[in-house]
Amino acid sequence: MKNLLPVLLSLSALCVACILPTYAQEKPDEVIKIDTALVNIPVIVSDRENRYIPGLTLADFKVFQDGSEQRIEVFNNEEAPMSIVLALDTSRSTELVLDKIKKAAKQLVKVLAPGDSAMIVTFDNDVEILSPLTSDKKVLQNAVKDAEIGERFGTLIHDAVYQVINQTLKPVKGRKAIILLTDGKDFGSDITRRELLDELDESDTVIYPVFYETENFRPRPNRDRAPFPGGRGGGIGRRGRGGMGWPGGGGTGRPGGQRRGGGRGVPGGVRPDAEKENELASEFLQQLADTTSGRFFQEKIADLPDVFRQIADEMKRQYLIGYYPGEEPAAGTVHRIKVQVARPNTVVRSKTTYRTSTR
Repeated sequence: MKNLLPVLLSLSALCVACILPTYAQEKPDEVIKIDTALVNIPVIVSDRENRYIPGLTLADFKVFQDGSEQRIEVFNNEEAPMSIVLALDTSRSTELVLDKIKKAAKQLVKVLAPGDSAMIVTFDNDVEILSPLTSDKKVLQNAVKDAEIGERFGTLIHDAVYQVINQTLKPVKGRKAIILLTDGKDFGSDITRRELLDELDESDTVIYPVFYETENFRPRPNRDRAPFPGGRGGGIGRRGRGGMGWPGGGGTGRPGGQRRGGGRGVPGGVRPDAEKENELASEFLQQLADTTSGRFFQEKIADLPDVFRQIADEMKRQYLIGYYPGEEPAAGTVHRIKVQVARPNTVVRSKTTYRTSTR
């Protein structure tokens, strides 16, 4: 036993000597990210005639945060499956055009490639999921068919977009977008415009608003009572169909489905005329597109199938880049970002700001 002890000690020393050089060699190259979120940026690159430029490589791109160049850690230029949420405005103002919208939506489902997935959501006085995110075209076609006009007045655009981003698309990787078919006139959402735009600054989801003009025929709210009898239907399944909904109930993006009450559709009860309201609505939708590097479409209902093909074509050509900020500033800090492409006569469309997550 005494003779074995020196041998064991020698073996132990030898093992330690073998391990330490390896550890010392690997440690300098090791990159550890702690509490630093990857900033993902979808990018579209085209020429001056709006023709997409394919085949760019990592070396063609530069990204800057607040004027300082960042190291691109993630780059994807390959055609990959996409996830699309089709959000349909089924408020009372769309009653005359809903059938045409549904027909065009079915065309969108047809152009989805194998591996692509989609989800159908409607919003009026409430937000309802008609299908989960799925690649099953039959399920999606049936979901579009089930879309119907809401029973009460309301257009919860802010709430619908906020919920889709937070509760469906946030964990999804890769190319993802919301196609928002609406007249752009929010009425009754709990989520304010500012809250929604802040959320979009944190998100890597692209929004493609498709605007169509409608007449202004929503009622002036009575300030002596809530805008919707008994709240707004208590959340999901508003028409007794047992529709699917997000966890938490109540139909909002807030914890526990809490609502603020009273809505924010019409400040002070003063309503502009229909022409002015359409103008303000289109400006709001343009802002959603600009914030997320999407495109704003203002087309006739008859043109919707072509619009959907353009969106699907664009998403397939989307470049995805990502970087880790040099340091993690205080939550809620807004940064300016700029993406450059080292090619002449190129037009780059990407997010111009991002907001440090508050969660």
